[in-house]
Amino acid sequence: MTRDDVEILSHEWLYQGFFSLERFTLRHRLHAGGWSGVIERELFVRGAAAGVLLYDPRLDAVVLIRQFRMGAFGAGRGPWITEIVAGIVDPDENAEVTVRREAVEEAGVTITDLVPITTYLTSPGACSETVALFCGRVDASSAGGIHGIGREQEDIRVIVLPVAEAFALRRKNDDIQDSITVNALLWLELEHQALRQRWS
Repeated sequence: MTRDDVEILSHEWLYQGFFSLERFTLRHRLHAGGWSGVIERELFVRGAAAGVLLYDPRLDAVVLIRQFRMGAFGAGRGPWITEIVAGIVDPDENAEVTVRREAVEEAGVTITDLVPITTYLTSPGACSETVALFCGRVDASSAGGIHGIGREQEDIRVIVLPVAEAFALRRKNDDIQDSITVNALLWLELEHQALRQRWS
């Protein structure tokens, strides 16, 4: 099925700010033929984002960040989570440009090589966000400290972890709670030896 198999009966903007919320009344074609009944759905409009797992093959370590996340707070979890560098793709950027910029802004490191991992929908039941995911080669020897853009109230702590510790942290499922970081670390576990050989 395609977008042509959806009939939009009405559409309204409920809220427009940093993010937006829309309401659709629609119906769609059924797998068995014919059309569904009328459905009303809200859509959280998030747009395109990009994330990058920063990896140093010489140290065999990853660079992660820790910051406050409103979604984690709203879900009743600890609001400071450990994650990979990520950000919203600006209108004048592509995903690769975004992750290279965010690596400098959020972690103070420069990406020298970039490998695409995948692009996926983070929460397709209610949100339009897509994430382009990468692994980026960096020199983590001097990584650390506090970073972020002051006018955006960012307070980001940089953490350098040996890959074995990062993999164990993901399995513990305590600090690492977001799908972007989980997916990136799972990919690195599968590709670790091949990638380290390639970049060494």
